[in-house]
Amino acid sequence: MFPIQTLKLFILVAAMALAFVLRPSQVQAAGPETLTVAGGCFWCVEADFEQVPGVLGAVSGYTGGKTKDPTYKQVTGGGTGHYEAVQITFDPAKVSRERLLYLFFRSIDPTDAGGQFCDRGDSYRTAIFVSDKEESALAAQAKAQAQAELGQPIVTPILNAETFYPAEEFHQDYYKGGRLVFTRFGPVPQKKAYKLYRKGCDRDERVKQLWGDAAPFTDG
Repeated sequence: MFPIQTLKLFILVAAMALAFVLRPSQVQAAGPETLTVAGGCFWCVEADFEQVPGVLGAVSGYTGGKTKDPTYKQVTGGGTGHYEAVQITFDPAKVSRERLLYLFFRSIDPTDAGGQFCDRGDSYRTAIFVSDKEESALAAQAKAQAQAELGQPIVTPILNAETFYPAEEFHQDYYKGGRLVFTRFGPVPQKKAYKLYRKGCDRDERVKQLWGDAAPFTDG
């Protein structure tokens, strides 16, 4: 039989070897992360962030309120407490949360507490939703940096994450949809209706006015 000390040493060495073997696979197995933000019209936020390298996808939805499974009509009608929001899924090995927060602040008007651009009301306010202290600290850092750069008070709050409810299928990837919708210009494909809306709402014009060359998405 092995002496007890020899056996203990053997177990320790085996455990260290196993940890060394498993470590690379654990790093590689780090999965996607999510960032949930509200930046006014969720069509626009989704369209902006799905073009960022490292973003795997974005889902339009509702969060921040207490009404379960809300509809678009309920949220925009007021009283639910929900924001129009977007849940961004990203690969942290390709784009960091810090970078996404930097882009977010420069894609909105964070000085406006009453909505965004032509969309007014509580459901169109801006916000960042965080799940833990680390996310909260990163959001606060990004907010402070944006405020220092802009030179104006930023009213975008950092809120505790609540249940995120995906919006109706009609709203997903609206900016590239081909379905015909009726507008004041007549029936047009969704993607054209989206461009007409974005231009008519002066979203890019206002963001460019605020952020200048730092505005990342003003080509729509």
